Amino acid sequence: MTDHTAQPGRATTGDATNASTPEIDRKFLESLVCPLTHGPLRYNRAAQELVSPKARLAFPIREGVPVLLENEGRELKDHEI
Repeated sequence: MTDHTAQPGRATTGDATNASTPEIDRKFLESLVCPLTHGPLRYNRAAQELVSPKARLAFPIREGVPVLLENEGRELKDHEI
């Protein structure tokens, strides 16, 4: 997983590319924040997730649509934060 420093309140995109995953608009990603902490999200393209280190959750992206619901978030392990 590529780790990038996020601007406050902004999702960031990674450098890795994968032809089988839908491309998500960068400006759209930058407008998203964690629904729980309102903090920045980190885009993990390989896992198709938006990661909130502060909330310790990874939110899935399904068919190009981020699912930012607490009950859909996957708990992060210490090494993932």
